[in-house]
Amino acid sequence: MQLYLNLIAILLLSGIALLNLALELRRDLMMLQQNSYRAERYMRWLGTSADTTSWIRLFSYLAIGCLLLPAVPTVLACTLSMLPLLLNITQLATARYKKPLVWTRRAVRIYSVSGVICVAVIMLAVLFMGMSRMAATVFVALYALSHVVVLMSVKILDPVERHINKRYYNEAKNILESMPGLVVVGVTGSYGKTSTKHYLTRILTEQFNVLMTPGSYNTTMGVIRTVREMMQPYTEVFVCEMGAKNVGDIKEICDLVKPQMGIITAVGEQHLESFKSIENVQRTKFELADSLPQNGVVYVNNDFPYCASRKVDNTACIRYSVGQQENSDFWADNVSYSAEGTTFNLHCPDGKSIEFATCLVGEFNISNLIPAIAVALRLGMTVDKVKFAVSRIEQVEHRLNLKRTPAGINIIDDAFNSNPDGSRMALDVLSRMDTGCRIIVTPGMIELGEKQWDYNKQFGERIAKAADVAIIVGRYNRDAILSGLKDANMPEQDVHAVDSFTQAQELLMKIAGKGDTVLYENDLPDTFK
Repeated sequence: MQLYLNLIAILLLSGIALLNLALELRRDLMMLQQNSYRAERYMRWLGTSADTTSWIRLFSYLAIGCLLLPAVPTVLACTLSMLPLLLNITQLATARYKKPLVWTRRAVRIYSVSGVICVAVIMLAVLFMGMSRMAATVFVALYALSHVVVLMSVKILDPVERHINKRYYNEAKNILESMPGLVVVGVTGSYGKTSTKHYLTRILTEQFNVLMTPGSYNTTMGVIRTVREMMQPYTEVFVCEMGAKNVGDIKEICDLVKPQMGIITAVGEQHLESFKSIENVQRTKFELADSLPQNGVVYVNNDFPYCASRKVDNTACIRYSVGQQENSDFWADNVSYSAEGTTFNLHCPDGKSIEFATCLVGEFNISNLIPAIAVALRLGMTVDKVKFAVSRIEQVEHRLNLKRTPAGINIIDDAFNSNPDGSRMALDVLSRMDTGCRIIVTPGMIELGEKQWDYNKQFGERIAKAADVAIIVGRYNRDAILSGLKDANMPEQDVHAVDSFTQAQELLMKIAGKGDTVLYENDLPDTFK
């Protein structure tokens, strides 16, 4: 009878362990994908997230210990081992992610190889141990080492991925070489590049057939996919967003698309965890300028010191700014904005001043508009056509996007990303809202390396001056922001710390009313807590 009960317990534990493993590998793959499939970034996330030492995993380690101890009865050991696995299955089955796993072909390959590795281990365990207590221990151990399994799969597939990527690269290269009349405009910067890309595309569409890299397809493989899947023989202008996490990333994209024109929107302290220094950020962003031909042109934002101080000698360099700066060729002044939009004057190199009106709000959006207007004028568009396009530009989702709810609450949606300069400008917009209560909902800023605490503390100090109520989401930057709010003497009753955006929304439903303005500043992905 006891042997029968032991076998049932072992079989039940094995089934639960394998189901848990399948779900856990899927989640591990999602996190790997959010880290761009880069093993070093994924391992860094494992170290900072404490995912390998969560209480459920620690419970599973304890369960493995119980299974390995002969003194613990089999039924008891199996029952104890099922508990963390069942809890994890429940969590994984009910979890909702901001950026769920996308089943790309690469993701399918990694998951398949991970499955093959696990099946091989399981078959060996059953072959040598039978359906025994030790075999069940191996099944539970696979869950405990699921991160290792995924990393092994990435390593095994590395030659395959390189071969596939090379084939895709050559296909994209051949397509581009078959279009000698194509104008390629590269857009890069620490921030503002996606908005600038959208604004430029909208303006140029008034006269040209334009293709832009969609979404955040700003890596080499993202650009390759855009060219292979979306480029048409009749495309006249290709607006190519170029992102980077490491030195050389921009040059790699430029070597492929060979831009004739470029826009560098900003050089700031973004992604310092990977770049290590602001000088490396500058060097990488200006790889775009360095790659341009002698008869090309690059537009550089003089509002950023590490842009203004960088000389460009290999191609024409046109500089721009909000407010007149030394050596600026294009510059905007008389900026006036409200909940309805913005008006401003743009001063041009020929001495003319053009008045523009747009539904966009915020100084940073004006900064992103200037090079888009300048490129359009250089490509031969008339002033009237450009003015019309600027007046019709729609706000880019989650990038200082202004809207109003049916309840009469103004929403400033700047949730896509946040950085020291962008957050300052977003708070400036919030501070100018003169009706109702001004509320900010934010988890703070990330990827700022050793300066992350200092910048988030300063962020808290600025919040105290611009907002009436602060809702700090999550724990990642909580202490730093709260420290800044305290130093700036923001009343404690106006400061709320919550663990999730769901809790923030529940709080807003209680405190926000008609005429109030809510700024959503940043929304951290699932890799941050």
